[in-house]
Amino acid sequence: HFSTATMRACAPWLGCHIRSQVRPLKLIGQGAMKQVYLAEWQGQKVALSRLTAREYLDDFLHGVSMLQALQGPLVVQLVGFCLEDNTLVTEFHPLGLLNLEAVLAQERYRRRNTWQARLRLALDYVSVLHFLHNSPAGRRVMCDSNSLEKTLSQFLLTSDFHLLANDLEALPEVDPSRGLLAKCGPRELTGDFVAPEQLWPHRNRGVAFSDRLMPGYDERTDIWKIPEVTRFLMGGVPGADLVHFHLFPVHERCKSRDPGQRPSALEVLRAYQAVYSSIAREAL
Repeated sequence: HFSTATMRACAPWLGCHIRSQVRPLKLIGQGAMKQVYLAEWQGQKVALSRLTAREYLDDFLHGVSMLQALQGPLVVQLVGFCLEDNTLVTEFHPLGLLNLEAVLAQERYRRRNTWQARLRLALDYVSVLHFLHNSPAGRRVMCDSNSLEKTLSQFLLTSDFHLLANDLEALPEVDPSRGLLAKCGPRELTGDFVAPEQLWPHRNRGVAFSDRLMPGYDERTDIWKIPEVTRFLMGGVPGADLVHFHLFPVHERCKSRDPGQRPSALEVLRAYQAVYSSIAREAL
């Protein structure tokens, strides 16, 4: 079931009557896998996603199943889907994270441009990671996070300034006790943003990358990326430097090259909450 702010009661998820009941209005996003339209259902604005490349069908279906399994306050609301047409409908939120600075420059959001509001966004981000790492669908890793931009594109910004996980097509399950580890794609990953264990370990020896020989990894790859995401979310707002100073100890642990030495998302979340409360008290 789903419900939007203007609905008086919950309604069952829409099925293939999406074809007749959901009217596309305009294209608002396009990637390798799908096109996303602003659409209308019974006077409500919704987001209609259509698979455009059949080679990504498995990823698309995985995203639908994750949306079904992970519905809650930290995940975009599922409105319906039609697997016959490979279409998906979710609640519409017009704001994204990639253009956060432009959003905060708008008159209606300018009062949100504070260290408090920005740190709350970081708290939301870490809360999503904690939820995914302890989800009802098992321990999940955010694999669409091989760059800062790609990571940010997985989230929506609500009008009351909270984050929602949105794109769930790449959430493999990990469980080291069962030998279940993740590999985020069959291609070699590079750069400082990805965790060290996501890099091809034999590159310095001149050995060509092999997906078959690439070791798997677990959810601690998400922890490595937290400091960069939080630095982006905090921006250059007054008070951001003080926040970074207080967060330095936990961020230093996030950057441990040994994944086992990194804190859990819950530990990071508690550290963020403590820093928020501490700085807020100091400001009184």
